Parts: sequence; structure tokens; C-alpha cells
Amino acid sequence: MGKLTQNWLTDGLIDFEYKKYILLDYLQQVSKSFSKQELYPTFSDLIFHYNNLKQVKEGKELLYQNFPKEISKEDFQRLKLSYRQIVEDDETMTELTEIIHFALPKFEHLLENGKEIYESIAEKIDVEPIGIIPLVKDEGYLFVQQHLFPEFFIYQYQLSIFSNSSGKYRGLNLTFLEKMRKNVGQTYENVKLRLIKENSGLPNPATFLLVSKIPCPFEETLLPVSKRVFIRHLASSTQSYSN
Repeated sequence: MGKLTQNWLTDGLIDFEYKKYILLDYLQQVSKSFSKQELYPTFSDLIFHYNNLKQVKEGKELLYQNFPKEISKEDFQRLKLSYRQIVEDDETMTELTEIIHFALPKFEHLLENGKEIYESIAEKIDVEPIGIIPLVKDEGYLFVQQHLFPEFFIYQYQLSIFSNSSGKYRGLNLTFLEKMRKNVGQTYENVKLRLIKENSGLPNPATFLLVSKIPCPFEETLLPVSKRVFIRHLASSTQSYSN
């Protein structure tokens, strides 16, 4: 077990003790991940289930954009119909209400825990420009490194903007290029010059180094947190320039 399905609340037997068992097993796995500072995909999954519970509690329509990208619109429509039928059933809704009241505080506690881990790591990530940075910074290269580790990971990045009913959001697409070891003859500047020679499509790329001052799991934490830190950095630098 250890992971909740998208429709765990309504799937199968709707019984408080049964759902409590499923939920506590899931939350235990989340706690284990957080104890190892592994945030993703656990943290985003936790946020999804929490928002879903709140929607049901408040009797609101389920929103498609709140669901993971893996779910199709057809699956979503079937799930929404299932929820609507349950909400209209007083006896079943009474049982669900008990489950939701039990679950929400536990979700909120772990969400606070995850947020604290995220913020403690995010504030320890420095963003440094490599060479001259052009005015347009929508694409370029990103070097990601942990403090005291000689290896760094090289990505090509592209900033995108997408919209939904809640507003406009920035997204960051990363393409992994290679892993390198920094030494006297292999500086960040030299690597940037080599990348420029190899990729004529980016003759004047914005290039940044993101360094974490504290160790943490790379794939599960450092990389996803670095992406968010970098998006905020680009947004603030663009705003500062426009002002």
C-alpha cells in the first residue's frame, strides 16, 4: 500500500475504520519520506489529496486543473459523477464526513512539515550568473550543484507561461545534458563557452549556477526545489528590470 489512489475516498467500501487504515498507512509513508527530506512527488501528491478533501467537505465542484496530469478528462468526468452521487446520499455522506474530519488535521500537520522542509532548503540555494546575462532570459543553461560536491549537473532550460481559470503561471522545462566535475581546468565559464560552440541555436545563452548550501536528496528534493527557486529568481529579476 503506501499511496492513495486519486479516488481513494469513494473507491471501494466507504467505512470509517477501513478508510482510516488506508489513510494512516499513506500518511506513515509520507512521514518517512519527509524524515529523509524527500519532498517530491510526495509533497505535491499530499497537496492534491488535501485540496480534494476540502472540495468534498465544502460541497464544491471538483476542478479538473487540480488533478494530476495523468488523469484524462473522461476519467475525471466519471470521478466527478461518482462524487456527486455520494454527496447526494445522506447516509454515505455522513460516513464520509467523519472520514474527512479525521483526515484533514492530519493532512494539515504534514503539509506544514513539508512546507518547513521546502523553505529550509529553498533559502539555502544560491543563484549565481555565469558570465554576461542577456536581457532575454527565457532559455539558456542551468548548472545545479550541492555544496562541497565537485560534481554539477548541466541542464538546458526553457521558461514557459501557461494559464488556467486561476491565472497565469510560469513553468520551467529542463533537459538534462550531462554531469561534470569542477576542477582548475574545468570552470563554469569554460563549460559555458563549450556549450555555446556546440549549440549554435543559443549563441548568447543566459547561464546560471544554483548551489545548495546543505545536502539533500537530488532528484526528490534539490532539483524540484531549485526549479521553483530559479523561476522566482527570473520573475524578480525581470520585474526589477521593468521597474
